[in-house]
Amino acid sequence: MLTGKKILIGVCGGISAYKMCTVVRLLKKQGADVRVLMTRSATEFVAPLTFSTLSQEEVIVSLWPGSTHESTAAGVRHIDLGLWADVMVIAPATANTIAKLAHGMADNVVTSTALALRCPLVVAPAMDVDMYEHQATQDNIAVLKRRGVFILPPDHGDLASGLIGAGRLPEPETVTEYIRSVLVPMPSDLQGKNILVSAGPTYEPIDPVRFVGNRSSGKMGFALAAVAAQRGAIVTLVSGPVALPTPLSVTRVDVETAAQMHDAVMSRSRASDIVIMAAAVADYTPGKVEPTKIKKQKSGTELILELTSTTDILKELGAEKHGIVVGFALETDNELHHAQEKLRKKNCDMIVLNSIRDEGAGFGTDTNVVTLVYRDGRTEPLPKMQKEEAAGKILDAIVALSKHAGG
Repeated sequence: MLTGKKILIGVCGGISAYKMCTVVRLLKKQGADVRVLMTRSATEFVAPLTFSTLSQEEVIVSLWPGSTHESTAAGVRHIDLGLWADVMVIAPATANTIAKLAHGMADNVVTSTALALRCPLVVAPAMDVDMYEHQATQDNIAVLKRRGVFILPPDHGDLASGLIGAGRLPEPETVTEYIRSVLVPMPSDLQGKNILVSAGPTYEPIDPVRFVGNRSSGKMGFALAAVAAQRGAIVTLVSGPVALPTPLSVTRVDVETAAQMHDAVMSRSRASDIVIMAAAVADYTPGKVEPTKIKKQKSGTELILELTSTTDILKELGAEKHGIVVGFALETDNELHHAQEKLRKKNCDMIVLNSIRDEGAGFGTDTNVVTLVYRDGRTEPLPKMQKEEAAGKILDAIVALSKHAGG
């Protein structure tokens, strides 16, 4: 998705500098050409060799010859890199660096390169809450915003000082997503549309510590929510238990069981123009939940677990049909037949089919292989691609359906 894009990362001396290692890895994974600059303070937190290994490029720490971290003099490379880059990202951006940027100071390789740019600049403030909320810092950030600098706001949460508040550098996936949104602006064809997306598994409790579940990671649903928001939609994401950060500009509702998923989805479906059921909702749930942990009996003893069917959320959505309804089908055999049957029985506008037998598809992967199945009998197989790219293709199809329906 970022193949051929030239991304310059400026790392400053903050505790969250370690997160940028993952950002570099994620950007490289998406095909970007990444180069890293570091302030000397940043090298106290992460060794330049780490970034050099991840980026497969030399890391520049000094403007001057003789840097122990470079094999050659930096010379005027801050000028060359300012011309080379498609975007520069300074993260974590300390209060000190933000002040220097606001006042045009160029006393290190990061701030000097920032002044030499001919491309967008992204700044991600990260510091303790009192430093971030100080009027001087807020004034400096306002100056940068007026100049057209993209500001990625910090997260609210636990800080290195032990305090709780704004100042955390967002998670690497969020930083990467923001960079991508600056580099590759999405079409605004979903502007103002209310989109409801479900994602992840459900956990059906057996007792206080055990549950019946599945292997869904939620990655496909989260990718759909992220890309829809980038295309202008007002997105609500109803998620089962997953370890994924909330996409930018997305409202997240966390649930655990199929019943909770049902209530969260159905209560919001009437206000939605488009509903995308990407969650792997359990078909069955234990008929009885034990109040205490079931103890293991002697070897060879059978435990009989009685299951009852859960409410079919997709079928209920299709019956009410307030807007476009898209379902997902993960199959193991007779894939197309089962997907077409699901489309008909659930009254969907489209089914996104993938087979667990396809390499690069299924649970937990970063890629997917899907076939779009339409009501008119058409099928559109897509090659293996990153889930964010697959999300874009699925949303393209939904936009086309919406136009055809006059929505």
